[in-house]
Amino acid sequence: MKSFYITTPIYYVNDRPHIGHAYTTIAADVLARWKRMQGEKVFFLTGTDEHGSKIAQASLQAGITPEAYATRTAEEFKSLWKLLNISNDDFIRTTETRHIKTVQAILTRLYDQGEIYKGFYEDWYCVACESFWLENQLKGAASSGWQCPECARPVEKLKEESYFFKLSKYGDRLLQHYKENPDFLSPYHRAQEMIQFVRQGLKDLSVSRLKEKWGIPVPFALGHTAYVWFDALINYLSATHYELKSLAGIEDQASPQISSSNFKFEETWPCDIHFVGKEIFRFHTVIWPAMLMALGLPLPKKVFAHGWWTVEGDKMSKSKGNIVDPVEVCKEFGADSFRYFLLREMPFGADGDFSKIALLKRYNFELANDLGNLFSRILTLIEKNFSGVIRKMPKGFFMPLILEKNKKITESFEKSAFQEVLEDGLSVAREANRYLEVNAPWKLVKTNPELCESVLAETLIVLRWLSALYHPFMPELSQRMWQQLGELSKLEEVAMKVFREPIATYSPGTRIQKQEILFPRKA
Repeated sequence: MKSFYITTPIYYVNDRPHIGHAYTTIAADVLARWKRMQGEKVFFLTGTDEHGSKIAQASLQAGITPEAYATRTAEEFKSLWKLLNISNDDFIRTTETRHIKTVQAILTRLYDQGEIYKGFYEDWYCVACESFWLENQLKGAASSGWQCPECARPVEKLKEESYFFKLSKYGDRLLQHYKENPDFLSPYHRAQEMIQFVRQGLKDLSVSRLKEKWGIPVPFALGHTAYVWFDALINYLSATHYELKSLAGIEDQASPQISSSNFKFEETWPCDIHFVGKEIFRFHTVIWPAMLMALGLPLPKKVFAHGWWTVEGDKMSKSKGNIVDPVEVCKEFGADSFRYFLLREMPFGADGDFSKIALLKRYNFELANDLGNLFSRILTLIEKNFSGVIRKMPKGFFMPLILEKNKKITESFEKSAFQEVLEDGLSVAREANRYLEVNAPWKLVKTNPELCESVLAETLIVLRWLSALYHPFMPELSQRMWQQLGELSKLEEVAMKVFREPIATYSPGTRIQKQEILFPRKA
């Protein structure tokens, strides 16, 4: 059975991880957990991009080697993913042997096929973005100095011997693929920009550097190293044990097993979805598929570009001192609440703004009031008036609503519409709170204890369903919800069955285990 293969970009190690890195990785983790809930085998890959001039410069400033600098930052990413409960199956680094050999083998194959040729490169280069630009793409003017169209930093004119990948020959094939596979460019509103970019005509891509020493050596060209983007994109293959017959001195197996995962190329490829930031959409939807076409490999099924985060209306930057550190946010609000906020605050694919006020509102009004208070009210009533045990079997008052939401939620997950999933979950929690207000079990218990028990039995079904629904988003807190309902099993193992059939999985007479408040209010 093919695994569902999901990736984040590999993150550049020139700086510490921030909210943007966390956002992409949490989204991928939520989808990976949802797919596992459905019984699918999942391969979830993330990692770090560690070559190029920016890393060489940063390590020089830090007074350590590029290898040491990359390792230090890679460990920060690994530590953050552990803090955020990220369930990745593999973490790949582009300085690993398995990746280096795969890149070298692919370069060799494409060169042998005539897809790569020797020439001279002369164009405008942005060190910060590791990107080349045509003069008509630049900002500014020749008199005042040309600027990068992406980051507005100065660009420099470079001319050197280089090897080129014949990207220009794949324009028509790319456009045909976009037409025949409309989901490939996702979300839809980002598709037209890529289509127009390809229609304007593609230039062959310089894939080697003579002056950059911190990179993967090109096997057939002494002194050349692989262009960092050509190197980086291949990580999606090198993590799958992709094998190629290579030059003498390079082992036939390009991707020896290093990680604890055991996913083979035949079981994973093609990738089901690449999650990327919109700034690297072009690399993943133009250069990457053309490389795969040249290798004769199937293309990924979807590349999904999400938006950027600003901070209280401003672009994040070191100079402004407004970089959001996920570690600090987790210390105050907890990892699961942070995960919830990032996917609740804006539609996945749009731009959004982070502020402490917005996070407090989501936390207090939705998690503490709508969700946490619902659990607290119901479990307190059961503990106080029924010794912690409800023996009535619910009739299924909420089941029509839950079944309606289940259909919508499943469709939303397929579209990576995480905000819609969370909105549907909240709507059911709010409906259960209204049900309590109407039936007032705290009063009913005094006049009709049997009817009160029936009312509470109905609400227990909602709590079970909410626990299952929130598992991909809040894995630790949802397990606590599940335990408070008196369940001893691991929620992740039964979540989909509970999500689909919350009544069928319910056993009357189970003693609840009310514990501390799930979401204490914050000032």
